[in-house]
Amino acid sequence: MLFSWVKLAADANMLAIEAQTVIWTRLTQIALGRGTPAESMLMVTEKVAAFAEASATIATGGSAHMVVKGYRKHVRANVRRLRR
Repeated sequence: MLFSWVKLAADANMLAIEAQTVIWTRLTQIALGRGTPAESMLMVTEKVAAFAEASATIATGGSAHMVVKGYRKHVRANVRRLRR
């Protein structure tokens, strides 16, 4: 039982670090004039889609672990895409 809480805390911390990386990268691109309107729109639409996915996970009996795992998957994909 304790291990699952420790794992959830570790995953949530990694999610926070990865999300900050995405935020920093996007804001840096915008500040340097390399941001695009499409990327700005993507920032908003991704959040809505991620919330809907998390809601569906919880509604179908999923756990907090599954929600954090799903968010991390999307955030890591953003990190990879933005760092190109």
